[in-house]
Amino acid sequence: MYQKIKKSHHLFFVNPEIIWKSESKGSYEEGCLSIPNQFALVERPERCKVKYLDYNGQQSILEAEGILSTCIQHEVDHLNGVLFIDHLSKLKKSLIEKKASKQKKERERIVV
Repeated sequence: MYQKIKKSHHLFFVNPEIIWKSESKGSYEEGCLSIPNQFALVERPERCKVKYLDYNGQQSILEAEGILSTCIQHEVDHLNGVLFIDHLSKLKKSLIEKKASKQKKERERIVV
């Protein structure tokens, strides 16, 4: 069953699985609570199809494009242990990791 998404519609995905990705790519600036205050332009397929169980336990398939497709791919990556920085070059990933590590050390300081 294909689902149409309304603008204000909340989405619930149980056991999501991306079953198709377009060959055409798009880029969005991504960030993540796993790596606070760090952002990078990430290239991903522009469109994808995701199979999942919805809120009522019904199997559904959603074809997404644009920012919704990017968000779905980003979140499914998390389920597979992949962060947005894993899609970057080694240099860009290393720079973000160093910045995040420095910020973490600064937050760990306690000044009385």
